[in-house]
Amino acid sequence: MDSISEKTSVNLTETAIKNHEVLWPGYKSKFKETDPELIEIFDNFAFDDVISHDSMDIKTRVMMIMAASIGCQALTEYKMMINAALNIGISPVEVKEVLYQAVPYVGIAKVIDFVTATNEIFSDRQIPLHLASQSTTSRQTRMEKGLEKQKEIFSSVIDEMYNKSPKDLLHIQQYLSANCFGDYITRKGLDVQIREMVTLSFLIALGGTESQIKGHIRGNANVGNTRQTLINLMTQLLPYVGYPRTLNAIQCLNEVLPESRV
Repeated sequence: MDSISEKTSVNLTETAIKNHEVLWPGYKSKFKETDPELIEIFDNFAFDDVISHDSMDIKTRVMMIMAASIGCQALTEYKMMINAALNIGISPVEVKEVLYQAVPYVGIAKVIDFVTATNEIFSDRQIPLHLASQSTTSRQTRMEKGLEKQKEIFSSVIDEMYNKSPKDLLHIQQYLSANCFGDYITRKGLDVQIREMVTLSFLIALGGTESQIKGHIRGNANVGNTRQTLINLMTQLLPYVGYPRTLNAIQCLNEVLPESRV
């Protein structure tokens, strides 16, 4: 978000400067001139304190912030993160998979502007817009494959959801299986551990989704993402989604995966 120049009057730590420069080499921001105190506070926190907290790899961190930016409807920050993603070697396919996965969780009405922005950035960078298909299902197989993926992540909970569903709402469970999971989560381009972290990032950023956050904390644990991995995720999202949503997510984490006292 800030200018990285040795001549700037903003007092940034060496670590903050280095981490920012990796994402946006040579970037010059107008906020250095208009809001230097904000830049100093934010960049030293986000690019030094927070990044220094743990060893989450840079590509994972940037993809999670991309996802949270969509959930927050933070289009300007998302554009910054798309450029950062491409700068550090996140593939166009990975970028699009994070974006497409937002649709069933955030809704197309909120995602469509991010699709447009992504395509504009791809065009500016001469990246083809028509990437190789990542779909692994068809209209005939999406229900079966989606249900299979749901059970891979959530185990017997899915059978309980179907059994407990009122008949007049059974179609929603079927949509979750065929559409949310069959059409989207079964796609290639991101592995299941990253996809569950992406989903959790959407939910944290959206706010008011504590029930779903708890469910996907369980899902993350089932696919191998530990409590510490999720603490790292929430920590890295903190500067972008704020304390209230982060603390709500932490409360959910403590309920579902309490700290081991052993």
